[in-house]
Amino acid sequence: MRFIKLTMLLSLIVLVISFFQRDHLSTNMSFDERLKEEPRQYRTHEEAFSVLMNSRSYYIEPLYDYTLYGMVVSLKQHNGDTGLHKAWNDHLNVADLCVVWSDTAFSPHLNKVEFWNGQFTCFFQTNDRQAWENFNGTQLSNNHLITDNEYLRDKIKDISIGDQIKIHGWLANYQGSNGNKRGTSIVRTDTGNGACETIYVNDVQILTSYISHWRIAMYVSFCIFVLSLYFYFKAPIRNY
Repeated sequence: MRFIKLTMLLSLIVLVISFFQRDHLSTNMSFDERLKEEPRQYRTHEEAFSVLMNSRSYYIEPLYDYTLYGMVVSLKQHNGDTGLHKAWNDHLNVADLCVVWSDTAFSPHLNKVEFWNGQFTCFFQTNDRQAWENFNGTQLSNNHLITDNEYLRDKIKDISIGDQIKIHGWLANYQGSNGNKRGTSIVRTDTGNGACETIYVNDVQILTSYISHWRIAMYVSFCIFVLSLYFYFKAPIRNY
């Protein structure tokens, strides 16, 4: 019984620590060579169209054909039934992905930069001088992903921090039937409000799924904790 209690305690400690470290980027990651490419963007002649999502109509205005290879450093999954998305009746925006590419993605100091997503924005900071000097803000974008395709929406929801991905679609403006309109950035050099790319997704691929030692430790410690919990309650009660 004492061994089971100790195992339970240790596995719980490892589980908690690894949970909070699970998205920490490694310094020796292998990269898909396509991440060296800058995003490809060409004017499209695709005509505007409407889609239905959750019985609501959205008007899509494609501007540019767009292909992005990058690594996800932060993300936020959206739910049209909560927060500002509920207030705006926006069920089309499935997620925001903050992505880096080229030299910034390949930087050995990237794991010293902290990234996080707000409601519609991506933030980053570091106290490390080398990390800052190797960071190029024009090689980062926060992408509002929109699609009415359930298969693509499910694939987007499978994406995790550290995954290397390919996104193909259209940089687009879109508007809900209630009149709320959302635009898109068409350059990578802008900052602040309106600097995010809005992408109507036609294809999304996870090129490499990120598996870190912390994530492995989290899953293993969770299994050990559950098993030790089971054996703890399964063990016979001793009467003294």
